Parts: sequence; C-alpha cells; structure tokens
Amino acid sequence: MPKHLIVVNGRLFLDGARVGPPPEDAPTAVVIENGKISALTSDVEAARLRHPRAEVIDAGGGLVLPGFDDAHIHVIPGGQWYGLLALKEAATVRELQDRVAKYAAAHPELPWIWGGGWRYATWGDAAPAKEALDAVLPDRPAMMVCTDGHSYWVNSAALRAAGIDRHTPDPPNGTIVRDPATGEPTGWLKERAGQLIYRVMPEPSHQDLKLALRRAVRALNASGFTAVQDARTDPGEVPVWREALAEGHLTLRSRIALPMAPEQSLDQWRATLDEHADLVAPLTGDWLTSGIVKGFVDGVIESRTAAMLAPYEGEESAGTPAFEPEQLTSFTVEAHRRGWQVQLHAIGDRAVRMALDAFAAAGRRRHRVEHVEVIDPADVGRFAALDVVASMQPMHAFSATDRAHGWHRVIGPGRAATNWPMSAIHAAGGAIALGSDWPVVDFDPFTTLHAAMSADHALTLPQALTAYGHGSAYAAHAEHRRGSVAVGMDADLAVLDRDPLADGDVRGTGVAATIVDGLVVHRAG
Repeated sequence: MPKHLIVVNGRLFLDGARVGPPPEDAPTAVVIENGKISALTSDVEAARLRHPRAEVIDAGGGLVLPGFDDAHIHVIPGGQWYGLLALKEAATVRELQDRVAKYAAAHPELPWIWGGGWRYATWGDAAPAKEALDAVLPDRPAMMVCTDGHSYWVNSAALRAAGIDRHTPDPPNGTIVRDPATGEPTGWLKERAGQLIYRVMPEPSHQDLKLALRRAVRALNASGFTAVQDARTDPGEVPVWREALAEGHLTLRSRIALPMAPEQSLDQWRATLDEHADLVAPLTGDWLTSGIVKGFVDGVIESRTAAMLAPYEGEESAGTPAFEPEQLTSFTVEAHRRGWQVQLHAIGDRAVRMALDAFAAAGRRRHRVEHVEVIDPADVGRFAALDVVASMQPMHAFSATDRAHGWHRVIGPGRAATNWPMSAIHAAGGAIALGSDWPVVDFDPFTTLHAAMSADHALTLPQALTAYGHGSAYAAHAEHRRGSVAVGMDADLAVLDRDPLADGDVRGTGVAATIVDGLVVHRAG
C-alpha cells in the first residue's frame, strides 16, 4: 500500500555541524512518499505537495534526524533480561544476596536461578565466591552473569551440576578461578568457562526467543531506533529473526553477525564459513541482512583477560589473546576473501593492534574493531589508513568512575589516559560508529550521547549524532540507504520532542515519534 507522510515544524539535522538554532531559511518539513524522503522543504511548500491521504506529524520544533542505529547490541539477550533477576543496582555483596534470595523465593518453580548485572566494584578487594551465593541458594543451581558478560558467579550446586571440580581443566580461552591452597573452584568463572555452565542449563524455547525479540524491538522503536546491528547472533537464533520478519514484527532494519570462534582449525573455519553462507543465503531484502562475522580477540580489563602490550600493574601477566596472531590473520583473510566483513572485539591495546594487523593483511572492506577501550597512540591513525571502523560504546567510558576499582587501577594511569579514544580516532580521519552493547548497559540513546560528550576523549554533540546515524550506517555498508536526512534516502527517522542542538544538552530529551520505511512505528503519548 502506498505510504504518504509529512513531518512539519521540525528542525532538521542536515549538516552534522550545527550548534544553536538553525538558519531562518533552513527547511522545516520532510515529505515522504512510499518509504523514501521525496523533499526537504518549508511547511508551506510541504502543504502544497501533500498527498490527500498523507499523515502529518507536527514535530513541534523538535529535532528531526536519522533514526538511531545501534552498531553494537545484543537484541535477543536484551529482550530476555526483561523481568529477570537484575543486579546492576546492588552496591554491596549483601544487596546482591538479598536480591538473589528474593527472586528465588518468588520463583520456586524455576530449576535454575539465572540473573546478571553485578559489577566487579561491588566485591571491593574481594572476588566473586560461591560461598556468598550458597548462603542464600544452597540447593538450587544458580549463575549470575557479570555486567560485562565476561565473568560468571556460580554457586556450589551449579558447579556440581556442570561437573566442575578441582580436577576439571580450564577450557580453551576460559578460566576456572581456583583456591590457591586447595585447587577447588571458587565460584568465579571467566570468559569461555561460563559455557561449562550454559551447556547444562535449561535452554530457552523457540517461543521464548521470539517473545524476547519482539519485546526488544518494541522497546528500541520507542527510543527512536530504526536499525540495529546484532553483535553476535547464534546460528540457532537466525530462524527466530526470519520468523519475526515474516510475521511483520521486525520494525527495525537489522544486521546479524555470525560467530568466528578460535577453537577450530583453518579448515574447520572454512567449513564454518560455508555453513554461515548457507544460513544467511535466504536473507535477500534490506530488513534483515548479514554478511559479517564476529570474533573475540580478548576479554575485558577488570578480569585481566584483555590482551595488553605490557603486563597489568603489579603483575607478570599481560592477558592472553583468544587467537594467536597468525590464526587471527589467517581467519580474517579467509573471511575477507569470501566477501565477509569482519568485526573483532578488541579491548586491550595488544588486541587492538592484532585486529588492525589482521585487517592490514586482509585488505580494505570496512572491517571493524569493537570497543577499543585502550589503544597505543601509534595505532590511532591506522583506523583511517586501513578504512577500519571504530565501533565504540561510550556508556562503558562514562561508567569508568564506577569501574575504577577494576579498570584504572589494574592498567595504571598512563594507559588509562588513552581510554575510549573516540575524538582521537575521529580527528585522525577514522570512522566512528556508536552503539550501546545492551544488555551490558542500557540502550537509551540520550544516555549514550551524553556519555560520548562527557568522556575523556569526547565527541561534540553534532559529531556524536553523526556517528549514531551516518557512522553506524557506514559500518553496515548502508550509508547509501540510511543515516542521513536527504532526498532519496530511506524514510527512517526519529522525531525528538526538543532540539538538543539549541543548547548542546541531550539530557531530558525524549522521542516524539519513530518512523521506519515511511511508517510511524512509535508515537509518544
């Protein structure tokens, strides 16, 4: 059915540089025909061009900009967390225990208690311990996932269920933290060791995953998102995405990244790429796409699993990469040769360098480094030189004060000064894409924008808005379709309830309407 829509009385985000009110002669209206922007004009001219059946949105002087495009998000896991045991607000171990106990008492029917969001700083100078969880859950197995998704706090019942004891070897790219005197597991699992628990936990049903995706899509649309880039999609979840599209529930342009795991040989990786290609071959439209694989080069700084160029403060270890450099390069080159874009989780400065080295060997395809929490200054300019996108999540930087216990202290002030180098990479000509990493942190776009403007290496508001629209679209090879308010572009827009560029402050801003493909998928009130 033809779609006709006009947005009037708006302040349009057009040049990516405006600070303060727009010029008096700036266009105030967007005319949309059949899912495309057909004109940017005055309200008077828009009324003349208006189709008789056109819907009209009065922006009320609010900013009209490309819909937000979260370049790094975990959509289904985010939807799964709605209503589950949330630990982010717990400030002490006692509060963690109280929340676990209350949730377990309210859900006697659950065979496992699963929650997450705890922070390293909550433990102070201690570490996650099974005894603290056993005290409130002595019999039912339980696993609490850290807010970063790279550490797991489990009780004794969960260890027993998984068959983990002092004789269990560490899995590849994982660590079972042990008591130094007895060798017994302490209840803290790092990185891939968490999979030892997941493999014995009840798996969510197909219907559970569908409901999680629908919840997430609705929530994201309500916050002005018109596109998402799922940072790691399990192959088993692809049918869930396809069904959501077929049933009309996928009102976000979505791109899914399939896994590139280090626990395989190059020949096995080639076979995996064949399987990935077959899996995504039916994704032929512009609503659900792939063409990208995701690998983890390292872990995170707080648990000392991020790969650094020099040892952590006061330690001999500098962290161990998940891939050997030669393996990472060969896997990346093979994926590149077959036409895949590669995105690599790299937090430590050594991991960032390894990722850039692999991309240098592979060639230019707008490959991506995810997170870039610490960087050696010598590598800043390589993003532009190699046409590599820095996919950044500024909420992680904004929460660095909360993470001081496990972040600044373990790498020292010198390296900490290079944290989240958004402005440095931007100034050197590199492309920045913004995302949230939800559910690690909230996906709220205004919190993300405020964080980008408040970090040590901050972006201006126009730069941050550009990175959240055009930058994310560029990272997805979609800048010819979305990410700009321009004639001929897809009508994927967010209409804000005010113009934050007028005063440079995004706090208190809301979304009045969200438009995807020329259709209003959310309207406030």
